[in-house]
Amino acid sequence: MKPARIMILAVAAVAAGMAGLLAMRLAGKRDIVPQQIAAVVEKEATVNVLVASANLSVGSRLNENSIHWLAWPESGIVKGLITQSDRPDALKDLNGAVVRLPIFEGEPIREEKVADSNSRILSSLLPSGKRAVATEISVATGAGGFILPNDRVDVIMVRKGSQQQLVTETVLSNVRVLAVDQQIEEKQDGSKAVVGATATLELTPDQTKVLAVAHQMADRLTLALRSVADAQQPDTTAADYLLAGDNGGGLVQVIKSGAIVTDGPTGPKAQ
Repeated sequence: MKPARIMILAVAAVAAGMAGLLAMRLAGKRDIVPQQIAAVVEKEATVNVLVASANLSVGSRLNENSIHWLAWPESGIVKGLITQSDRPDALKDLNGAVVRLPIFEGEPIREEKVADSNSRILSSLLPSGKRAVATEISVATGAGGFILPNDRVDVIMVRKGSQQQLVTETVLSNVRVLAVDQQIEEKQDGSKAVVGATATLELTPDQTKVLAVAHQMADRLTLALRSVADAQQPDTTAADYLLAGDNGGGLVQVIKSGAIVTDGPTGPKAQ
């Protein structure tokens, strides 16, 4: 055999041996790496957080069946969550508390979504600084009976102008409906909606005055149902021109034939 062929065969044999050795080493590493990773992974520390055991609607009361403790990753704890380490007696303390905003199953209970457990449910639903004011509605003025608690509505006033023409004005925008008659939460049993005669609205003090004036001026007040997509829009605007001259200093408005005539000091003027 020629020396050149011998050298080629030798090189090929050495290369094959090295390839086999490398393959064995790689196979060995695949068996070792998962064991090393498994040894490094550690379970993250958890903290017990108070969460809802079911969907909780506005106006419902908390009890031992509606809330429970749930292990929560410690890194996911944010301000406002109720933890067992901070409030070990929370299950007992919150028993009977009123739900102010909808809470869904598995959602952490937050202080701002519940109110104290007194019996005045409607006042518990009112945020600080807000007022509850009722206005009459019917099928025609209440969106055909489809307005429900927690909906958002515009209040539209229909009145006669100076020339006896009909004038429409939006006096309140995007205000929240607290209740329809005595119902403060939407029915969940699938029964038909009952058309209420009174809607209770959540208003600011100025909006309360505007609605009071509108009741005196209007031939008719209508509630226009808003889309849920508008919930984040401002809800404190009002027809401030109806409060012209009201600076808290005893001024009053004179309304004649459904129109504002003048503003003047408190007390009748001699004619």
